[in-house]
Amino acid sequence: MSTRKPCLLGIDCGTQSLRAVIVDAGGRLLASAAREYPIQYPQIAWAEQDAHDWWRAACETVPRAMAEAGVTADDIVGLSVDGTSCTVVVTTRDGKPLHPVILWMDQRAHREAQQVTDTAHPRLKYVSWAESPEWMIPKAMWLRHNRPDIYEQADLIVEGTDWLMHKLTGQWAASLNNATCKWNYASVDGGWPTELLDVLGFSELRDKWPDTVLAMGEHAGELTTAAAAELGLRPGTAVAQGGIDAYAAMLGLGVVHPGRLALVMGTSTCPLALMSEGIFDSHLWGPYPDALIPGTWVLEGGQTATGAIVTWLADNFGYREQFDAEQQGRSRFELLDEMAAATPPGAEGLVLLDYWQGNRTPLRDPLARGAIWGLSLKHGIGHMLRAVYEGTAMGCRHILEDMAAAGFDTEEVYACGGGTRSDLWLQIHADICRKPILLTQEPEATALGTAVCAAAGAGLYRDLVEASEQMVTVTRRIEPDEGNARLYDTLFDRYLRTYPALMELMHESATDEPH
Repeated sequence: MSTRKPCLLGIDCGTQSLRAVIVDAGGRLLASAAREYPIQYPQIAWAEQDAHDWWRAACETVPRAMAEAGVTADDIVGLSVDGTSCTVVVTTRDGKPLHPVILWMDQRAHREAQQVTDTAHPRLKYVSWAESPEWMIPKAMWLRHNRPDIYEQADLIVEGTDWLMHKLTGQWAASLNNATCKWNYASVDGGWPTELLDVLGFSELRDKWPDTVLAMGEHAGELTTAAAAELGLRPGTAVAQGGIDAYAAMLGLGVVHPGRLALVMGTSTCPLALMSEGIFDSHLWGPYPDALIPGTWVLEGGQTATGAIVTWLADNFGYREQFDAEQQGRSRFELLDEMAAATPPGAEGLVLLDYWQGNRTPLRDPLARGAIWGLSLKHGIGHMLRAVYEGTAMGCRHILEDMAAAGFDTEEVYACGGGTRSDLWLQIHADICRKPILLTQEPEATALGTAVCAAAGAGLYRDLVEASEQMVTVTRRIEPDEGNARLYDTLFDRYLRTYPALMELMHESATDEPH
Protein backbone atom coordinates (compact mmCIF):
# COMPACT_ATOMS: atom_id res chain seq x y z
CA MET A 1 0.00 0.00 0.00
CA SER A 2 1.24 3.48 -0.90
CA THR A 3 2.21 5.84 1.93
CA ARG A 4 2.57 8.97 -0.23
CA LYS A 5 -0.74 10.83 -0.06
CA PRO A 6 -2.06 13.03 -1.49
CA CYS A 7 -0.30 13.10 -4.86
CA LEU A 8 -0.77 15.16 -8.00
CA LEU A 9 -0.32 14.39 -11.67
CA GLY A 10 1.07 16.93 -14.11
CA ILE A 11 1.00 16.20 -17.84
CA ASP A 12 3.36 18.36 -19.90
CA CYS A 13 2.63 18.04 -23.63
CA GLY A 14 5.76 19.54 -25.18
CA THR A 15 6.92 20.06 -28.73
CA GLN A 16 9.00 16.90 -29.01
CA SER A 17 7.71 14.75 -26.14
CA LEU A 18 5.06 14.37 -23.47
CA ARG A 19 6.09 14.06 -19.83
CA ALA A 20 3.99 12.85 -16.91
CA VAL A 21 5.15 13.67 -13.39
CA ILE A 22 3.91 12.59 -9.98
CA VAL A 23 4.56 15.06 -7.15
CA ASP A 24 3.48 15.27 -3.55
CA ALA A 25 1.64 18.23 -2.04
CA GLY A 26 4.96 19.82 -1.10
CA GLY A 27 6.15 19.85 -4.71
CA ARG A 28 8.63 16.98 -4.35
CA LEU A 29 9.03 15.04 -7.57
CA LEU A 30 8.30 11.35 -6.99
CA ALA A 31 8.56 10.09 -10.55
CA SER A 32 8.68 11.20 -14.16
CA ALA A 33 8.16 9.39 -17.45
CA ALA A 34 8.41 10.72 -21.01
CA ARG A 35 7.71 9.59 -24.55
CA GLU A 36 8.88 11.30 -27.71
CA TYR A 37 6.84 11.82 -30.88
CA PRO A 38 7.71 13.17 -34.32
CA ILE A 39 7.27 16.56 -35.94
CA GLN A 40 6.61 16.82 -39.66
CA TYR A 41 7.98 19.74 -41.69
CA PRO A 42 6.07 19.42 -45.00
CA GLN A 43 7.26 22.82 -46.26
CA ILE A 44 9.75 25.46 -45.18
CA ALA A 45 8.49 27.24 -42.02
CA TRP A 46 5.64 24.72 -41.60
CA ALA A 47 5.42 22.31 -38.66
CA GLU A 48 2.76 19.67 -38.00
CA GLN A 49 1.96 16.80 -35.62
CA ASP A 50 -0.61 14.07 -35.05
CA ALA A 51 -2.81 14.81 -32.02
CA HIS A 52 -3.25 11.09 -31.38
CA ASP A 53 0.48 10.85 -30.67
CA TRP A 54 -0.07 13.04 -27.59
CA TRP A 55 -2.80 10.81 -26.18
CA ARG A 56 -0.84 7.63 -26.86
CA ALA A 57 2.11 9.20 -25.05
CA ALA A 58 -0.09 10.11 -22.07
CA CYS A 59 -1.52 6.59 -21.87
CA GLU A 60 2.01 5.17 -21.79
CA THR A 61 3.74 7.66 -19.48
CA VAL A 62 1.09 8.12 -16.77
CA PRO A 63 1.06 4.43 -15.71
CA ARG A 64 4.88 4.31 -15.91
CA ALA A 65 5.26 7.36 -13.70
CA MET A 66 2.75 5.97 -11.18
CA ALA A 67 4.54 2.64 -11.05
CA GLU A 68 7.91 4.33 -10.55
CA ALA A 69 6.48 6.52 -7.78
CA GLY A 70 4.81 3.54 -6.11
CA VAL A 71 1.42 5.25 -6.00
CA THR A 72 -2.04 3.97 -6.80
CA ALA A 73 -4.94 5.59 -8.60
CA ASP A 74 -6.50 6.44 -5.24
CA ASP A 75 -3.42 8.46 -4.29
CA ILE A 76 -3.88 10.87 -7.20
CA VAL A 77 -6.24 13.61 -6.00
CA GLY A 78 -5.91 15.93 -8.99
CA LEU A 79 -4.35 16.38 -12.39
CA SER A 80 -3.89 19.01 -15.05
CA VAL A 81 -2.27 19.38 -18.45
CA ASP A 82 -0.23 22.02 -20.26
CA GLY A 83 0.72 22.24 -23.91
CA THR A 84 2.48 24.24 -26.58
CA SER A 85 0.68 27.27 -27.93
CA CYS A 86 -0.73 28.24 -30.32
CA THR A 87 -0.93 24.63 -31.54
CA VAL A 88 -4.16 24.43 -33.52
CA VAL A 89 -6.40 21.35 -33.64
CA VAL A 90 -9.26 21.24 -36.18
CA THR A 91 -11.81 18.81 -34.80
CA THR A 92 -15.33 17.49 -34.70
CA ARG A 93 -17.33 18.02 -31.52
CA ASP A 94 -16.62 14.44 -30.44
CA GLY A 95 -12.88 15.07 -30.65
CA LYS A 96 -11.93 13.61 -34.04
CA PRO A 97 -9.11 15.66 -35.64
CA LEU A 98 -9.78 16.55 -39.29
CA HIS A 99 -6.34 17.90 -40.23
CA PRO A 100 -2.76 17.53 -39.05
CA VAL A 101 -2.14 19.68 -36.00
CA ILE A 102 -0.64 23.05 -36.98
CA LEU A 103 2.18 23.39 -34.49
CA TRP A 104 2.92 26.61 -32.61
CA MET A 105 6.15 27.31 -34.53
CA ASP A 106 4.41 27.08 -37.92
CA GLN A 107 4.73 30.36 -39.85
CA ARG A 108 2.49 29.62 -42.86
CA ALA A 109 -0.11 32.22 -41.83
CA HIS A 110 2.23 35.24 -42.07
CA ARG A 111 0.10 36.93 -44.75
CA GLU A 112 -3.05 36.46 -42.68
CA ALA A 113 -1.26 37.81 -39.61
CA GLN A 114 -0.35 40.92 -41.58
CA GLN A 115 -4.01 41.34 -42.56
CA VAL A 116 -4.95 41.31 -38.88
CA THR A 117 -2.18 43.78 -38.04
CA ASP A 118 -3.27 46.10 -40.88
CA THR A 119 -6.69 46.55 -39.25
CA ALA A 120 -5.01 48.53 -36.43
CA HIS A 121 -8.00 47.48 -34.35
CA PRO A 122 -7.88 48.71 -30.72
CA ARG A 123 -7.84 45.11 -29.46
CA LEU A 124 -4.32 44.81 -30.88
CA LYS A 125 -2.97 47.06 -28.14
CA TYR A 126 -2.84 43.91 -25.99
CA VAL A 127 -0.35 42.36 -28.44
CA SER A 128 1.79 45.48 -29.01
CA TRP A 129 -0.10 46.21 -32.26
CA ALA A 130 1.27 43.30 -34.29
CA GLU A 131 -0.42 39.93 -34.80
CA SER A 132 1.79 36.84 -34.97
CA PRO A 133 1.38 34.12 -37.62
CA GLU A 134 1.68 31.64 -34.76
CA TRP A 135 -1.68 32.67 -33.31
CA MET A 136 -5.22 31.41 -33.58
CA ILE A 137 -6.95 33.94 -35.84
CA PRO A 138 -4.29 33.96 -38.61
CA LYS A 139 -4.07 30.16 -38.63
CA ALA A 140 -7.86 29.83 -38.78
CA MET A 141 -7.90 32.37 -41.64
CA TRP A 142 -5.29 30.30 -43.47
CA LEU A 143 -7.44 27.20 -43.06
CA ARG A 144 -10.49 28.99 -44.44
CA HIS A 145 -8.50 30.27 -47.43
CA ASN A 146 -6.48 27.15 -48.21
CA ARG A 147 -8.43 24.19 -46.77
CA PRO A 148 -12.04 25.38 -47.11
CA ASP A 149 -13.46 21.85 -47.08
CA ILE A 150 -11.73 21.07 -43.77
CA TYR A 151 -12.69 24.44 -42.34
CA GLU A 152 -16.37 23.92 -43.15
CA GLN A 153 -16.37 20.41 -41.65
CA ALA A 154 -14.83 21.60 -38.38
CA ASP A 155 -17.13 21.95 -35.42
CA LEU A 156 -14.30 23.39 -33.35
CA ILE A 157 -10.92 25.03 -33.97
CA VAL A 158 -9.10 24.87 -30.65
CA GLU A 159 -5.66 24.34 -29.13
CA GLY A 160 -3.87 21.16 -28.21
CA THR A 161 -4.46 21.80 -24.51
CA ASP A 162 -8.21 22.15 -25.13
CA TRP A 163 -8.28 18.86 -27.06
CA LEU A 164 -6.44 17.04 -24.28
CA MET A 165 -8.72 18.54 -21.64
CA HIS A 166 -11.68 17.23 -23.65
CA LYS A 167 -10.06 13.78 -23.75
CA LEU A 168 -9.82 13.93 -19.95
CA THR A 169 -13.21 15.40 -19.01
CA GLY A 170 -15.45 15.05 -22.07
CA GLN A 171 -16.07 18.81 -21.87
CA TRP A 172 -14.99 21.60 -24.21
CA ALA A 173 -13.59 24.75 -22.62
CA ALA A 174 -11.02 27.33 -23.66
CA SER A 175 -8.15 28.13 -21.35
CA LEU A 176 -8.24 31.79 -20.32
CA ASN A 177 -4.45 31.67 -20.51
CA ASN A 178 -4.34 30.47 -24.12
CA ALA A 179 -7.24 32.62 -25.28
CA THR A 180 -5.69 35.76 -23.78
CA CYS A 181 -2.21 35.16 -25.13
CA LYS A 182 -2.99 33.69 -28.56
CA TRP A 183 -6.66 34.33 -29.45
CA ASN A 184 -6.87 38.11 -28.82
CA TYR A 185 -9.17 37.60 -25.81
CA ALA A 186 -9.00 40.37 -23.19
CA SER A 187 -10.87 39.98 -19.91
CA VAL A 188 -10.57 43.72 -19.15
CA ASP A 189 -11.98 44.70 -22.55
CA GLY A 190 -15.11 42.62 -23.10
CA GLY A 191 -13.55 39.18 -23.49
CA TRP A 192 -13.85 37.69 -26.98
CA PRO A 193 -12.51 39.74 -29.93
CA THR A 194 -15.89 39.88 -31.69
CA GLU A 195 -15.38 43.35 -33.15
CA LEU A 196 -11.98 42.40 -34.54
CA LEU A 197 -13.49 39.30 -36.16
CA ASP A 198 -16.28 41.45 -37.65
CA VAL A 199 -13.73 43.84 -39.18
CA LEU A 200 -11.94 40.83 -40.72
CA GLY A 201 -15.19 39.43 -42.12
CA PHE A 202 -14.59 36.36 -40.01
CA SER A 203 -17.29 36.51 -37.36
CA GLU A 204 -18.24 32.85 -37.86
CA LEU A 205 -14.94 31.79 -36.25
CA ARG A 206 -16.42 32.60 -32.84
CA ASP A 207 -18.93 29.75 -33.41
CA LYS A 208 -16.00 27.34 -33.73
CA TRP A 209 -14.61 28.26 -30.30
CA PRO A 210 -15.83 26.84 -26.96
CA ASP A 211 -18.36 28.89 -24.99
CA THR A 212 -16.73 28.23 -21.61
CA VAL A 213 -13.49 29.97 -20.59
CA LEU A 214 -11.60 28.77 -17.49
CA ALA A 215 -8.56 30.22 -15.71
CA MET A 216 -5.49 28.11 -14.99
CA GLY A 217 -6.01 26.09 -11.81
CA GLU A 218 -9.79 26.39 -11.97
CA HIS A 219 -11.75 23.16 -11.48
CA ALA A 220 -12.64 21.99 -15.01
CA GLY A 221 -14.44 18.72 -14.30
CA GLU A 222 -13.81 15.11 -13.41
CA LEU A 223 -11.91 12.40 -15.21
CA THR A 224 -14.24 10.32 -17.37
CA THR A 225 -14.52 6.57 -16.99
CA ALA A 226 -13.08 6.02 -20.46
CA ALA A 227 -10.06 8.28 -19.88
CA ALA A 228 -9.47 6.77 -16.45
CA ALA A 229 -9.37 3.27 -17.93
CA GLU A 230 -6.78 4.27 -20.55
CA LEU A 231 -4.60 6.19 -18.11
CA GLY A 232 -4.86 3.82 -15.15
CA LEU A 233 -6.49 6.45 -12.94
CA ARG A 234 -9.67 6.67 -10.86
CA PRO A 235 -12.85 7.91 -12.55
CA GLY A 236 -14.00 11.17 -11.03
CA THR A 237 -10.49 12.44 -10.21
CA ALA A 238 -10.47 16.25 -10.16
CA VAL A 239 -9.14 17.85 -13.36
CA ALA A 240 -7.91 21.45 -13.20
CA GLN A 241 -7.71 23.79 -16.16
CA GLY A 242 -4.25 23.99 -17.64
CA GLY A 243 -2.66 26.37 -20.10
CA ILE A 244 0.45 27.20 -22.07
CA ASP A 245 3.58 25.27 -21.10
CA ALA A 246 5.69 28.38 -20.54
CA TYR A 247 3.06 29.86 -18.23
CA ALA A 248 2.86 26.62 -16.29
CA ALA A 249 6.63 26.95 -15.90
CA MET A 250 6.14 30.38 -14.31
CA LEU A 251 4.11 28.64 -11.61
CA GLY A 252 6.73 25.90 -11.29
CA LEU A 253 9.47 28.50 -10.85
CA GLY A 254 7.66 30.59 -8.26
CA VAL A 255 7.17 33.53 -10.62
CA VAL A 256 3.84 34.45 -9.03
CA HIS A 257 4.71 37.91 -7.69
CA PRO A 258 4.99 41.04 -9.88
CA GLY A 259 8.57 42.03 -10.68
CA ARG A 260 9.81 38.49 -11.29
CA LEU A 261 10.87 37.07 -14.66
CA ALA A 262 10.89 33.47 -15.88
CA LEU A 263 13.19 32.13 -18.58
CA VAL A 264 11.86 28.90 -20.07
CA MET A 265 14.61 27.23 -22.12
CA GLY A 266 13.25 24.44 -24.26
CA THR A 267 12.78 23.88 -27.98
CA SER A 268 12.15 27.61 -27.97
CA THR A 269 12.95 30.13 -25.24
CA CYS A 270 10.37 32.34 -23.53
CA PRO A 271 11.22 35.20 -21.16
CA LEU A 272 8.02 36.06 -19.26
CA ALA A 273 7.64 39.07 -16.98
CA LEU A 274 4.91 39.28 -14.34
CA MET A 275 3.69 42.82 -13.66
CA SER A 276 1.14 44.60 -11.51
CA GLU A 277 0.27 47.02 -14.34
CA GLY A 278 0.20 46.63 -18.11
CA ILE A 279 3.12 48.01 -20.16
CA PHE A 280 1.98 48.95 -23.66
CA ASP A 281 5.15 50.30 -25.27
CA SER A 282 7.23 47.21 -26.05
CA HIS A 283 7.93 45.16 -29.18
CA LEU A 284 7.00 41.97 -27.36
CA TRP A 285 3.74 40.07 -26.88
CA GLY A 286 1.23 41.51 -24.48
CA PRO A 287 0.63 42.94 -22.03
CA TYR A 288 -1.78 40.13 -21.22
CA PRO A 289 -4.35 40.83 -18.49
CA ASP A 290 -5.22 38.03 -16.03
CA ALA A 291 -3.33 35.48 -18.15
CA LEU A 292 -1.66 33.83 -15.14
CA ILE A 293 -2.74 35.33 -11.80
CA PRO A 294 -5.92 37.41 -11.47
CA GLY A 295 -5.13 41.12 -11.30
CA THR A 296 -1.67 40.80 -12.87
CA TRP A 297 -0.27 41.27 -16.37
CA VAL A 298 2.30 39.29 -18.36
CA LEU A 299 4.74 40.61 -20.94
CA GLU A 300 6.00 37.76 -23.09
CA GLY A 301 9.10 37.56 -25.21
CA GLY A 302 9.90 34.60 -27.38
CA GLN A 303 12.62 33.02 -29.47
CA THR A 304 11.05 30.57 -31.88
CA ALA A 305 14.02 28.22 -32.02
CA THR A 306 16.78 27.76 -29.44
CA GLY A 307 17.00 24.19 -28.17
CA ALA A 308 15.68 23.20 -31.59
CA ILE A 309 18.83 24.70 -33.15
CA VAL A 310 21.03 22.67 -30.80
CA THR A 311 19.20 19.51 -31.89
CA TRP A 312 19.39 20.56 -35.56
CA LEU A 313 23.15 21.03 -35.28
CA ALA A 314 23.65 17.67 -33.58
CA ASP A 315 21.37 15.85 -36.02
CA ASN A 316 22.97 17.26 -39.16
CA PHE A 317 26.62 17.75 -38.25
CA GLY A 318 27.31 15.61 -35.19
CA TYR A 319 27.62 12.11 -36.67
CA ARG A 320 31.20 11.59 -35.48
CA GLU A 321 30.31 12.88 -32.01
CA GLN A 322 27.25 10.62 -31.95
CA PHE A 323 29.48 7.61 -32.66
CA ASP A 324 32.07 8.66 -30.07
CA ALA A 325 29.39 9.25 -27.44
CA GLU A 326 27.87 5.82 -28.05
CA GLN A 327 31.27 4.20 -27.70
CA GLN A 328 31.76 6.00 -24.38
CA GLY A 329 28.24 5.30 -23.13
CA ARG A 330 27.43 9.00 -22.96
CA SER A 331 24.90 11.45 -24.37
CA ARG A 332 25.96 13.14 -27.60
CA PHE A 333 24.85 16.45 -26.12
CA GLU A 334 27.15 15.99 -23.13
CA LEU A 335 30.09 15.42 -25.46
CA LEU A 336 29.20 18.34 -27.71
CA ASP A 337 28.73 20.58 -24.67
CA GLU A 338 32.28 19.76 -23.53
CA MET A 339 33.58 20.71 -26.98
CA ALA A 340 31.75 24.04 -26.79
CA ALA A 341 33.14 24.66 -23.31
CA ALA A 342 36.68 24.11 -24.65
CA THR A 343 36.07 26.90 -27.16
CA PRO A 344 36.85 30.44 -25.93
CA PRO A 345 34.08 33.01 -25.50
CA GLY A 346 33.19 34.52 -28.85
CA ALA A 347 33.72 31.18 -30.64
CA GLU A 348 36.82 32.64 -32.28
CA GLY A 349 34.94 35.12 -34.42
CA LEU A 350 31.59 33.42 -35.12
CA VAL A 351 28.33 35.37 -34.98
CA LEU A 352 25.01 33.55 -35.15
CA LEU A 353 21.45 34.82 -35.64
CA ASP A 354 18.96 32.44 -34.00
CA TYR A 355 16.14 32.94 -36.54
CA TRP A 356 15.74 29.37 -37.83
CA GLN A 357 11.92 29.75 -37.74
CA GLY A 358 11.75 33.53 -38.01
CA ASN A 359 12.10 36.08 -35.22
CA ARG A 360 9.20 36.09 -32.79
CA THR A 361 10.31 39.09 -30.70
CA PRO A 362 11.40 41.84 -30.62
CA LEU A 363 11.84 42.10 -34.41
CA ARG A 364 8.56 40.24 -35.03
CA ASP A 365 9.72 39.15 -38.47
CA PRO A 366 8.45 35.71 -39.60
CA LEU A 367 10.53 36.00 -42.78
CA ALA A 368 13.83 36.35 -40.91
CA ARG A 369 16.10 33.32 -41.24
CA GLY A 370 19.04 31.90 -39.33
CA ALA A 371 22.59 32.89 -40.21
CA ILE A 372 26.15 32.25 -39.07
CA TRP A 373 29.16 34.19 -40.28
CA GLY A 374 32.87 34.39 -39.58
CA LEU A 375 33.53 30.76 -40.52
CA SER A 376 37.05 29.58 -41.38
CA LEU A 377 38.66 26.21 -41.90
CA LYS A 378 39.77 26.27 -38.26
CA HIS A 379 36.22 26.21 -36.95
CA GLY A 380 34.65 22.91 -35.94
CA ILE A 381 31.42 21.71 -34.42
CA GLY A 382 32.49 22.85 -30.93
CA HIS A 383 32.81 26.40 -32.26
CA MET A 384 29.43 26.13 -33.95
CA LEU A 385 27.67 24.90 -30.81
CA ARG A 386 29.26 27.68 -28.76
CA ALA A 387 28.03 30.13 -31.40
CA VAL A 388 24.52 28.64 -31.04
CA TYR A 389 24.69 29.04 -27.25
CA GLU A 390 25.92 32.62 -27.59
CA GLY A 391 23.59 33.62 -30.42
CA THR A 392 20.52 32.35 -28.59
CA ALA A 393 21.62 34.12 -25.38
CA MET A 394 22.06 37.33 -27.36
CA GLY A 395 18.55 36.90 -28.69
CA CYS A 396 17.43 36.66 -25.07
CA ARG A 397 19.32 39.83 -24.16
CA HIS A 398 17.69 41.61 -27.10
CA ILE A 399 14.30 40.78 -25.57
CA LEU A 400 15.31 41.79 -22.03
CA GLU A 401 16.63 45.12 -23.31
CA ASP A 402 13.31 45.75 -25.05
CA MET A 403 11.48 44.98 -21.81
CA ALA A 404 13.73 47.38 -19.90
CA ALA A 405 13.21 50.14 -22.46
CA ALA A 406 9.43 49.71 -22.07
CA GLY A 407 9.65 49.97 -18.29
CA PHE A 408 10.20 46.46 -16.89
CA ASP A 409 13.59 45.48 -15.52
CA THR A 410 14.47 42.72 -13.10
CA GLU A 411 17.54 42.01 -11.02
CA GLU A 412 17.47 38.24 -11.51
CA VAL A 413 16.04 35.53 -13.74
CA TYR A 414 14.31 32.27 -12.75
CA ALA A 415 15.27 29.61 -15.34
CA CYS A 416 14.03 26.14 -16.22
CA GLY A 417 13.70 23.75 -19.14
CA GLY A 418 15.94 21.37 -21.03
CA GLY A 419 18.46 24.12 -21.70
CA THR A 420 19.29 24.32 -18.01
CA ARG A 421 20.96 20.91 -18.24
CA SER A 422 23.93 22.72 -19.74
CA ASP A 423 25.86 24.68 -17.11
CA LEU A 424 27.77 26.30 -19.97
CA TRP A 425 24.64 27.58 -21.69
CA LEU A 426 23.32 28.94 -18.38
CA GLN A 427 26.60 30.72 -17.64
CA ILE A 428 26.62 32.21 -21.14
CA HIS A 429 23.09 33.52 -20.58
CA ALA A 430 24.13 35.03 -17.24
CA ASP A 431 27.22 36.64 -18.82
CA ILE A 432 25.53 38.01 -21.94
CA CYS A 433 22.36 39.21 -20.19
CA ARG A 434 24.30 40.45 -17.14
CA LYS A 435 21.71 38.88 -14.83
CA PRO A 436 22.05 36.29 -12.07
CA ILE A 437 20.13 33.11 -12.90
CA LEU A 438 18.18 31.22 -10.23
CA LEU A 439 17.43 27.50 -10.46
CA THR A 440 14.83 25.60 -8.44
CA GLN A 441 14.91 22.22 -6.72
CA GLU A 442 12.76 20.50 -9.33
CA PRO A 443 14.16 20.99 -12.85
CA GLU A 444 10.87 19.93 -14.47
CA ALA A 445 9.31 23.30 -13.69
CA THR A 446 6.73 23.13 -16.48
CA ALA A 447 5.30 19.81 -15.35
CA LEU A 448 5.58 20.95 -11.72
CA GLY A 449 3.63 24.08 -12.60
CA THR A 450 0.92 21.93 -14.09
CA ALA A 451 0.85 19.98 -10.82
CA VAL A 452 0.51 23.36 -9.06
CA CYS A 453 -2.64 23.89 -11.15
CA ALA A 454 -3.83 20.42 -10.15
CA ALA A 455 -3.24 21.21 -6.47
CA ALA A 456 -5.25 24.42 -6.67
CA GLY A 457 -8.02 22.74 -8.66
CA ALA A 458 -8.24 19.89 -6.15
CA GLY A 459 -8.56 22.36 -3.28
CA LEU A 460 -5.28 21.51 -1.55
CA TYR A 461 -4.36 25.20 -1.56
CA ARG A 462 -6.35 28.41 -1.60
CA ASP A 463 -5.11 29.54 -5.03
CA LEU A 464 -2.22 29.30 -7.49
CA VAL A 465 -0.05 31.74 -5.55
CA GLU A 466 -0.25 29.73 -2.32
CA ALA A 467 0.24 26.45 -4.18
CA SER A 468 3.33 27.75 -5.96
CA GLU A 469 4.80 29.23 -2.77
CA GLN A 470 4.40 25.91 -0.97
CA MET A 471 5.61 23.71 -3.83
CA VAL A 472 8.65 25.59 -5.24
CA THR A 473 12.14 25.96 -3.67
CA VAL A 474 15.09 27.94 -5.14
CA THR A 475 18.35 26.02 -4.69
CA ARG A 476 21.05 27.60 -6.89
CA ARG A 477 22.23 30.98 -8.16
CA ILE A 478 24.58 31.57 -11.13
CA GLU A 479 26.37 34.94 -11.18
CA PRO A 480 27.64 36.65 -14.35
CA ASP A 481 31.37 36.61 -15.06
CA GLU A 482 32.33 40.28 -15.46
CA GLY A 483 35.26 39.60 -17.80
CA ASN A 484 33.14 37.55 -20.19
CA ALA A 485 30.29 40.04 -19.87
CA ARG A 486 32.52 42.89 -21.14
CA LEU A 487 33.60 40.81 -24.15
CA TYR A 488 30.00 39.88 -24.92
CA ASP A 489 28.96 43.55 -24.82
CA THR A 490 31.13 44.07 -27.91
CA LEU A 491 29.92 40.91 -29.62
CA PHE A 492 26.28 41.81 -28.91
CA ASP A 493 26.74 44.93 -31.02
CA ARG A 494 27.84 42.72 -33.94
CA TYR A 495 24.83 40.50 -33.36
CA LEU A 496 22.47 43.49 -33.55
CA ARG A 497 24.11 44.85 -36.72
CA THR A 498 23.87 41.52 -38.56
CA TYR A 499 20.09 41.45 -39.03
CA PRO A 500 19.81 44.85 -40.78
CA ALA A 501 22.69 43.85 -43.04
CA LEU A 502 20.93 40.63 -44.11
CA MET A 503 17.25 41.52 -43.83
CA GLU A 504 16.58 42.28 -47.49
CA LEU A 505 18.34 39.09 -48.59
CA MET A 506 16.38 37.07 -46.02
CA HIS A 507 13.09 38.47 -47.29
CA GLU A 508 14.04 37.83 -50.91
CA SER A 509 14.85 34.23 -50.03
CA ALA A 510 11.60 33.83 -48.10
CA THR A 511 9.54 34.95 -51.09
CA ASP A 512 11.03 32.04 -53.05
CA GLU A 513 9.71 29.51 -50.52
CA PRO A 514 6.57 27.48 -51.40
CA HIS A 515 3.35 28.66 -49.76
